[in-house]
Amino acid sequence: MRSNRSNRHASGENEMRFRILGPVSMTPRTPTAAKVRVLLAALLVRANEVVSTESLIDELWDIDPPRTAATTLQVYVSQLRKALADADGPGDAFAAGRRLHTVPPGYRLHVGEDELDLSRFEFLRRSGKEAYERGNFAAASGLLRESLDLWTGVALSGVPHGPVLATTGVRLEELRTVTLEQRIAADLRLGRHHELTGELMELVSRHPYRETLHAHLMVALFRADRQSDALRAFARARRSLVEELGVEPGAGLRKLHDRILRSDPTLAWQEPAAPAGQEPAPALWLPPATADFTGREDVLTVAGKLLPEAAGPAPQPVLVVSGRAGVGKSALAVELARRNADRFPAGQVLLHLRGPRDMALDAGQAMAGLLRRIGPGSEGRPAGQAPPAAAEEAAAVPDGDQEELAERLHRAVQGRRLLVILDDASSEEQVRPLLAALPDTFTVVTSRRTLAGLDGARHLTLDVLRPNEAQKLLASIVGPRLADDPAAAQEIARLCGHLPLAVRVAGTGLAARPHWTAAAWAARLADESAGLSRFVAGDLDVRASLLAGYREVGPAERRAFRLLSLAPVPDFPLWSAAALLGLPAAEAEQVVERLVESQLLGVRRAASGQAYRYSFHRLLRKLALELLADELPGEVESATERLGSAYLGYARYADALLAPGRLPGAAGARPAARAAA
Repeated sequence: MRSNRSNRHASGENEMRFRILGPVSMTPRTPTAAKVRVLLAALLVRANEVVSTESLIDELWDIDPPRTAATTLQVYVSQLRKALADADGPGDAFAAGRRLHTVPPGYRLHVGEDELDLSRFEFLRRSGKEAYERGNFAAASGLLRESLDLWTGVALSGVPHGPVLATTGVRLEELRTVTLEQRIAADLRLGRHHELTGELMELVSRHPYRETLHAHLMVALFRADRQSDALRAFARARRSLVEELGVEPGAGLRKLHDRILRSDPTLAWQEPAAPAGQEPAPALWLPPATADFTGREDVLTVAGKLLPEAAGPAPQPVLVVSGRAGVGKSALAVELARRNADRFPAGQVLLHLRGPRDMALDAGQAMAGLLRRIGPGSEGRPAGQAPPAAAEEAAAVPDGDQEELAERLHRAVQGRRLLVILDDASSEEQVRPLLAALPDTFTVVTSRRTLAGLDGARHLTLDVLRPNEAQKLLASIVGPRLADDPAAAQEIARLCGHLPLAVRVAGTGLAARPHWTAAAWAARLADESAGLSRFVAGDLDVRASLLAGYREVGPAERRAFRLLSLAPVPDFPLWSAAALLGLPAAEAEQVVERLVESQLLGVRRAASGQAYRYSFHRLLRKLALELLADELPGEVESATERLGSAYLGYARYADALLAPGRLPGAAGARPAARAAA
């Protein structure tokens, strides 16, 4: 049977293909029934994963499923199985239901890696991105162009959309546009500015709020000796943003406008020069810039002043950017690197310090990852130019001997002006060996913890966006229709706690539902019974992001995180935390301060100026309340009783001070926690 399938595939006859990058379809025959096509699409977007029955029912009928939904779903599954078996052919290994499996609590559709257009797109997109980062712009352009050629229309079109298909469609269209922007960037590097101007003019008219496309158009026009047209392109971009969204262009676009006004010669295209047999060094290993990066100008200004100047020696300062999960630390670091690229001619590198399942890399793994990106040292060659076989040598770095890796990394960066971003560090112990091996670099470390133990580091703590910045980010995602109800936009931003990740997820969810008003979406986000379930959009999951920080702390801190959600809002003093935890004030303070250090609690000075008060971010409190169900029976009741007793003790003590003698013995009821108040 396997040989028959192989022969049939080799000849191309009736070869199975699935497509979602355009109208949902499968080859050789697509099911005609609309609900069966919805079922097919819902299974394809999570190919080779188990999709729950409940999720499929939501996708098929949204908020109004019939009473017979489960039975009807089984009928649709049976019809899809038959269509798949007919397409695979009689006697095929996947026939008779073996392609579409019943796996509690739902179903799993088996799809080969070459059978789904999305899988092929992802492979080509990643390969193109890697080629771009290696400086091989011709290969990058070809690979990215091939990936975009797989699209035949709007993603997941031709079928009704439930919640998952709607958010996935938005995510895929965004990924398509980002890939297009990078392909154009590669073409600009290759000197194809004349050919690009017409395409870019069409693109900016279709995507008037994509500042990256406007920037590409301005550069292409400038390089085509059309400086005045480039300036007019900026004016049109600014007009679109101001009139439609009420926002000015971002700092990057404004800086490009100034460079064009000055006829900056560094904007002119120069053909990449590389000696025969040599490849350009991997000078750029950064993720794509966030297209709608919003706010943070004050933080970027402060951080920019800490960077070394373009000329002169480069010391080894370290900047630690800390903040709670979802606050935008990585985006800020990448934006800082891109805005100051001219200060680091040898390049900018980002290394994510987490592996699968959010596990922290050890120092050896991290050093090997940096070596693969940076390549060997630069002795006797221009900055940014790698020696022969540099890519092969870097790829052969072993992950084992940390001392050897540190020595090789030290040699690789010596004398090179690099900016290195160590993203999502778990502890000081993880990054100290890396910093010791990076003597001539400027290093930005991002972490959910403050990493106060790093000697000589400068620290920036990133907080949530200002209310107006959060609303601006929301508007850039949702589009002009949000302007019809500014009060609802303000409420959505507030319900997100102005946390950038939550705002992005909420905006994506509303953008994917054009039939919902902003007020209706705000009402759903305000539903306390839904917890954090509304804050999910495709692979963006606020709960999962916040949960990662919770899982990093110890058992005592996790217990405290859960129980402290019982404290009154908006904030609470240390004595109430001690009561909830059933601990002496000094011991409770140690636990609570570790939660502050891990960005799971906030802290502010009390009005009296003598003590601190603690508080939850609204979404972290939602998470803590959800996790409170994990407590042992009776623990919540006991904690509540302890807190009530503490309040009663303070009330009696205060009353005794105000009216001595009114409550005999009350003056002696001074709470033990008073010293911590």
